[in-house]
Amino acid sequence: MNTRHGSETFFIEGEGVVNTQLGGRRGDQPDPITEPDAPPAPAVRRAAAPPFRFSRVGPRGRVVPEQLALTLAKAMTKGGVGRGDVPAGYTYLGQFIDHDLTMDATDVRLGEDVTPAELLQGRSPTLDLDSLYGAGPADAGSAGFYAADGVRLKTGDTIRTGPDRAKAGHDLPRVGTGSRKERRRALIPDPRNDENLIVAQTHLAMIRFHNRVVDKLPASVPPAQRFRRARRSVTLHYHWLIRHDYLPRIVDPAVVEDVFTHGRRLVDPAVAPTEMPRMPVEFSVAAFRLGHSMVRPVYDWNRRFPQGIGSLDYMFQFSALGGDLGGEDRLLSNWIADWRRMYDFPAGGHPQLAPPDQVNRAQRIDTLLTDPLENLPPSTFGGSAGIPFDDRRRNLAFRNLVRGSMLKLASGQQMVAALRAAGVSVQPLSRRQIVQGSGGAKLDGLTGRQQDALVERTPLWFYVLREAETGDGRMRRVGGRLVAETFHRAMEGSRFSLLRNPDFRPAHGRGDTFEMTDLLFFAFAGRATGINPLGGA
Repeated sequence: MNTRHGSETFFIEGEGVVNTQLGGRRGDQPDPITEPDAPPAPAVRRAAAPPFRFSRVGPRGRVVPEQLALTLAKAMTKGGVGRGDVPAGYTYLGQFIDHDLTMDATDVRLGEDVTPAELLQGRSPTLDLDSLYGAGPADAGSAGFYAADGVRLKTGDTIRTGPDRAKAGHDLPRVGTGSRKERRRALIPDPRNDENLIVAQTHLAMIRFHNRVVDKLPASVPPAQRFRRARRSVTLHYHWLIRHDYLPRIVDPAVVEDVFTHGRRLVDPAVAPTEMPRMPVEFSVAAFRLGHSMVRPVYDWNRRFPQGIGSLDYMFQFSALGGDLGGEDRLLSNWIADWRRMYDFPAGGHPQLAPPDQVNRAQRIDTLLTDPLENLPPSTFGGSAGIPFDDRRRNLAFRNLVRGSMLKLASGQQMVAALRAAGVSVQPLSRRQIVQGSGGAKLDGLTGRQQDALVERTPLWFYVLREAETGDGRMRRVGGRLVAETFHRAMEGSRFSLLRNPDFRPAHGRGDTFEMTDLLFFAFAGRATGINPLGGA
């Protein structure tokens, strides 16, 4: 989101590799992700490069005409109305995972808030949870994230408000010194995980899960090995959750099964498993922006902010990067998550912690975005406060389309051809499916010539969302393959890898089942006071 902290985020901007401030086109500077031997952009050459890079897995595409991008964007931000069947918490679990995969140095304004040394500690395109652990407790730059024992991660306390007393361990740890803005800053490896309240509370749940895993280690484990043992267990459980819970909810399960059984065709199909993966721009700039369409305009958040009150604006306001914590230095207790409303615990085999009608459902994955995303707060993308309402620069869909155009991403049709050439049978979308869709963006504002151009070269982000929309609301075909293959490669290349430990079985779930409800249930010791700290129905 905020380019000063690396790539802009999954929820607002996604992982970027070029600066998309309008008017900031790089002209004839080299494209650092076009070919493996392309020289780095000058801004990157002046500092130590991160130990990973972006790459293309498809052909180079063409620039999308700006007027076509604007017309599409306006059609896409008319407000999503279709509720999907995925609990809304998975939208923000996806954002957390996204921040674990990449924070690209090429989109950082070097010398502003982030040093080259910090960039080297940025996200690797693996699922190693470095967004949670940093470089580990032995590293001087990361030691501050850890408690005095050098094994557990720090948490923070909330502030009492009205009848809701202060709650220990229910906020992210915060710095606590300096200016008010500095006091609010979350003491975590990736500040983007404090850009909205839901991802911040998700990060906190991951901290608590790690700490509970530490607590369950046998006393016989030597002190010097306790952190590594805990991190290995947490990472492998995380991989299991992604493979068996998260991915099948957002991607056609048949595609996931095919990739994890028979391997990849496009994303690093023939590399050593332990070699550092590269991040496909087709994934980061298009396919994994699926989460944007899942965002709701309002959430049934907790007993203090139930149905119709927990607006998306509040979710930004009560974080420290997207807002100002409501003017406080720490989270107010009345904004703690009631996880019963974000995940379906009964469906996950847990006690009936909440009536089913209280579980928020994400918007269906399709070509419609909730209308608040038509006017992003300028602070969320590093823009000036003076950018007027309804300016195209505030439209998330327009920003996504422009970013893809600047990178010359392959079109949807080009990616169909690339997959077919790689031996994957993919059915292309028809003209009717592209133009009319199925309950998604209405393209009545396109001229006949614009419709022809769209059908010939559909922007990849729009194409993969149309694929989901004309199916069952899951990513499939091109989009499903890009997501599943990138996750497979990121998992394979991780330090602790489920794919290289095929005998692993989760120890903190229900037998061989480990889903997000299991993680939360374990992280909060199965207590209602942790899953729903404010109590009430």
